[in-house]
Amino acid sequence: MLPLVRRARREGASRVQRATRAVVLVVVLALGVVGVAAARQGRRGGGGRGVWLEDNVRYDGRFAFVRIRYTVYRRSGWEFDYPAMERNLMTITRELTSLRPHVRGSNIHTLDDPELLRYPVAYLSEPGYWIPSDEEAAGLRDYLAKGGFLIVDDFMLGEWDNFERQMRRVLPDARIERLDASHPVFDAFFRIPSLDMTYPGRPGLPAQFLGIHEANDPTKRLMVVINYNNDIGDYMEWSGEGWWPVNLTNDAYKLAVNYLVYGMTH
Repeated sequence: MLPLVRRARREGASRVQRATRAVVLVVVLALGVVGVAAARQGRRGGGGRGVWLEDNVRYDGRFAFVRIRYTVYRRSGWEFDYPAMERNLMTITRELTSLRPHVRGSNIHTLDDPELLRYPVAYLSEPGYWIPSDEEAAGLRDYLAKGGFLIVDDFMLGEWDNFERQMRRVLPDARIERLDASHPVFDAFFRIPSLDMTYPGRPGLPAQFLGIHEANDPTKRLMVVINYNNDIGDYMEWSGEGWWPVNLTNDAYKLAVNYLVYGMTH
């Protein structure tokens, strides 16, 4: 996997830098409805929202998108934007990199599932309502210690309090620090010069990007990237429907691709 990612960056960097935002969007417009139909197949789940969960893809060494599932106590959220977001993001990733990801399928794992350790990048949605068990908290701690990279997305305002409380259970001594555009994660594939972004449908709510580094050392590996007051999953889910501004939708894809490449190479 890692040589493929490195080659993708070398071969694709100049092409990506020249690509216009419209070109990125066109790919998604052509294929953005793939996940909607797929959502009607599989097993039911998702806190009563009527989401149909597909079977996990069989492990074969190729990149598979992994979404974290957790027990719902108040309101659901772990499955928001599933599976259209995964389909659209994996389509973009296939077009721009040499990862050869699974496009028609993805995975759902709990944090205490040993199978999670096969996958270097995982996605956690709506952490404002995430309350892991002790076993799940320990599972995430092990996952991060063994090189896993966690993307946290889709929460805002007062939902921060629960997220921080739960992360303290996972990493009691962790420092959650603000990230700026100079961080390597924002130059892992696309060069992202500005982090000016807002929550979908809330132009007055500026996004914040935060992270947790290994050993609390900013020169070491970023283990967790946090999209607060933001929801890049929603931007990607609806990219073929024209719900959100083109520039913010494309920024969401650029961030997501960077996260994947960073997680695969660090």
